[in-house]
Amino acid sequence: MSTQYSVAGSVAIIHLDNPPLNGLSLSTRQGILRDFTRALDAPGIDSIVLTGNAADFSAGADISEVAAPRSAAGPSLRELIEAFEDSSKPVVAAIEGTCFGGGLELALGAHYRVAATTAKVALPEVKLGLVPGAGGTQRLPRALDMRTAADMITGGSTRTAGSLAAIPGQKLFDLVVDADTVAAAIRFATRMAASGRRPRIRDLVAAEGDDLGTLHTQLTKRSRGFAAPLIALDLVERARGPFAVGLDAEQAAFLELVGSDQSAALRHAFFAERTARKIPGMAAGTVARPVQKVAVVGAGTMGGGIAMNFLDADIPVAMLETSQEPLDRGLATIRRNYQSQVNRGKLTPEALERRMGLLDPTVDYADLADCDLVIEAVFEDMDVKRMVFTKLDEVMKRGAILASNTSTLDVDVIAEFTGRPANVVGMHFFSPANVMTLLEIVRADKTADDVLATASALGRRVGKVTVVAGVCDGFIGNRMLARYRRASDRLLEVGASPEQIDSAMEGFGYAMGPYRAGDLAGGDIGWAIRKRRYAENPAAPHNELADRLCEMGRFGQKTGAGWYDYEPGRRDAIPSPVVAELLESYYRDTGIRRQSFSAEEIVQRLVFALVDEGARILDEGIALRASDIDVVYLAGYGFPRHRGGPMFHADGVGLDRVEEALRRFDENTEHAPLLTRLAKEGRTFN
Repeated sequence: MSTQYSVAGSVAIIHLDNPPLNGLSLSTRQGILRDFTRALDAPGIDSIVLTGNAADFSAGADISEVAAPRSAAGPSLRELIEAFEDSSKPVVAAIEGTCFGGGLELALGAHYRVAATTAKVALPEVKLGLVPGAGGTQRLPRALDMRTAADMITGGSTRTAGSLAAIPGQKLFDLVVDADTVAAAIRFATRMAASGRRPRIRDLVAAEGDDLGTLHTQLTKRSRGFAAPLIALDLVERARGPFAVGLDAEQAAFLELVGSDQSAALRHAFFAERTARKIPGMAAGTVARPVQKVAVVGAGTMGGGIAMNFLDADIPVAMLETSQEPLDRGLATIRRNYQSQVNRGKLTPEALERRMGLLDPTVDYADLADCDLVIEAVFEDMDVKRMVFTKLDEVMKRGAILASNTSTLDVDVIAEFTGRPANVVGMHFFSPANVMTLLEIVRADKTADDVLATASALGRRVGKVTVVAGVCDGFIGNRMLARYRRASDRLLEVGASPEQIDSAMEGFGYAMGPYRAGDLAGGDIGWAIRKRRYAENPAAPHNELADRLCEMGRFGQKTGAGWYDYEPGRRDAIPSPVVAELLESYYRDTGIRRQSFSAEEIVQRLVFALVDEGARILDEGIALRASDIDVVYLAGYGFPRHRGGPMFHADGVGLDRVEEALRRFDENTEHAPLLTRLAKEGRTFN
């Protein structure tokens, strides 16, 4: 049974009971209707309370049903809501925990809403390329001010009931309580039954004065071709008019979007992130090791960011540096980052001090001995890693996990620096580590199953999207990035400008093209990696243009000049005459005749290069699934989410067309055998 029915005096209580999130699947909707009808027919019942549990009122629709063919079976969520609105007995929604999507729409259909102060409410459908489909775009603007409702609907943001109840004139919540929500709702329902009032949000009039023009401008710039947010905003505007007209417009928009490529891509991303958590080949009964305290070696930008992840999750952190000065610098940076959150109202001063109180700074390796896991975040040099891991092996307790944050180096080699290679794993955070959501977990040849399970579980505990990768130079993300950058640099070498390439990729949906992104990350990082690779393979082709730029001291925003020029205190990328002259001199020196490229060809050359390298990575077993590669690029590299990731995008284009384009771009390169094979067989990656 997906619902439970009980009675308290003259109040019928319908409990949603569909673990884990009380999703509104068909069986749950049928259970609600069955119990609702029972309550209407019961002569001793005067009112009805609908509730979930302390963790979830309802997290919304069952995503797997969203794109399924419509069946005759009912009721639909819209029909259920209309039944509540037309009820002869008052219906009260008692809301605790999450109340998302269809769950919030269902609550909006009740006559009254009683919520816990901490309850979380949202209409996140836009994150799946959709709009609410059961009246959310028409009821929420009538219950709140237009701007708040528009922000929630177009951005999918989550708010607490307490914060929304504080908005002057709001009609979303009739009562907000700190405890005993269901008991408060039962008492409230009894009073409302006696009053005879059964108000409906649909009968309210939305505020006229709120101008959403500024939000429209912001969304147009931010969405970069993503359709759902602007469609959602138009529907919110329609809430100023007749309810029935707006509801019909919402339904038409939902049906159009649910069949769109963008929504299919976003649903793929949703399920891909969940699939990435599953690690095939693990021994039966593998259990993650307990992690009560973490150590971080290195207090620089990366080390400090990594430490903040654990501090935010209330996990104590020991932070090691080679001397007091860089340690103090790192601590000051962490405090400054937290103070910035306090200044923006994202963190209380008390929470700042609590986090800093969990941090145990040291310059002595022996002080790490009681930690369950240590992550090194030192300079990307194998000799430095050798020194660090040799020392860690000496001091860390038995059973402690030794993790490397390396972004490119061989974790198998690093593991052999210790006498406990089974306890060594890669945990590659992305910069800034306290902001970026991706965590690549690198499984070395001898990594134990429970070590891998621990790293994965710990990553999720600190809010990361985790993907398991095998060992190779660059793992999944940076190996593909190197190929992407080679494709962009090849365009640069034969006539395209940095701004032309960046503009094309930003038009495709990237927040930044490769050269703006490179300036943000810092050119010196890539230069150090290239020099290592040149030393390892002197015959490998050199990136002459990028090397020349770095030799000029142009490392990007940090130096005020890179592929672009930057004014002090600003991040706006200004086309650089110095770079233009660098390119012209390169063309003169090499005798290259400049070519021109359309935006479409630039996008294809760069994206299909990603796909080709991704196919090699998949074929070699470095990635477990094509969808894992998509997750890496969505969570860590800015690939436009509404395109589903490079491998999913290629499936949509058609692998035969991808392969044909790659051959046209470079006839002399042998492309990934897996891509060729799948294209020939008419199959896809996913």
